[in-house]
Amino acid sequence: MDGSQVPEVTLVIPCYNEQEVLGETARRLGELLVGLMERNKVALTSGVWFIDDGSKDRTWKVIEQLASKHSFIRGMKLAHNRGHQNALLAGLLTVPGDVLISVDADLQDDLGAIEAMLDANAGGADIVYGVRRRRDKDTLFKRFTAEAYYALLGAMGVEIVFNHADYRLMSRRTVEALREYGEVNLFLRGIIPQLGFPASVVYYDRAERFAGQSKYPLSKMLSFAIQGITSFSAAPLRWITMLGLTISAASFGLIFWVLWVRIFHTADAVPGWASTVTPVYFLGGIQLLSMGIIGEYLAKIYLETKRRPRFTIDTVIGGPAGLTSPAQGRRRDQSVNDATL
Repeated sequence: MDGSQVPEVTLVIPCYNEQEVLGETARRLGELLVGLMERNKVALTSGVWFIDDGSKDRTWKVIEQLASKHSFIRGMKLAHNRGHQNALLAGLLTVPGDVLISVDADLQDDLGAIEAMLDANAGGADIVYGVRRRRDKDTLFKRFTAEAYYALLGAMGVEIVFNHADYRLMSRRTVEALREYGEVNLFLRGIIPQLGFPASVVYYDRAERFAGQSKYPLSKMLSFAIQGITSFSAAPLRWITMLGLTISAASFGLIFWVLWVRIFHTADAVPGWASTVTPVYFLGGIQLLSMGIIGEYLAKIYLETKRRPRFTIDTVIGGPAGLTSPAQGRRRDQSVNDATL
């Protein structure tokens, strides 16, 4: 894109059971786009794509209603719930635009940061990360665990932007580079920094959720955390090796101690306790832990070898002609059915 050309900007909004908030989200995004167009920051063809990740409520119905009322709103319905990362990827790899900006539907991310992102992009940044300035809206537990997790990933050698989730701007060429990453186990926060294009950071304050409930309970957060670690670092496997060496050394020490007590302090020794109970429980626990870590990696290999599609598009409304990968799906009655990427 010519540096003097006003970019066509597409906002990509993954949605899962967000019926309560979509009306307000659409209103705010509409106001944002109008303001950006008036200031000649974005092209008049810019718009919003809502990606419905197989919602169980009226989310898709609301998207259809919004798309029928507003020309700048389009919608994509996935055939099945595939998770936030896959829904986001479906939008990024499919919708048109010179610049794509991903943001959650719950209005917690400050939409005012988008103009700063566009300014950074105009200044030469192909990727602009939205980074939380502080975590004062989080509970103490969530703040501690989140920051500890980012620190842990960094210690493991994973290239990741601290306190960045999935609020980011990507230029078209970075999206095309992302298309080459075919892994099924998605952790976009770790993949995108590896693309290597010029990047910048915009800081913002996160608000309370406008409506509805969080779609990331503790169980999903833990699963996502494990995904990030095992998708980008082999450190846990190396830790097993080091742990095995440490336990071997400790076991030899225990053997010598048992022999010492048996030979020189016979009266104090309880027959069999040290040489049987302690090693059995200790080594049994370590073995189970090690098998679990190895199993996690084997499961990822298993999933990758299947090469199943990461998402399946059921329907597209409000502008299917703009899809960037029409050859990978079939069109019927102004919708895209059974498209797989």
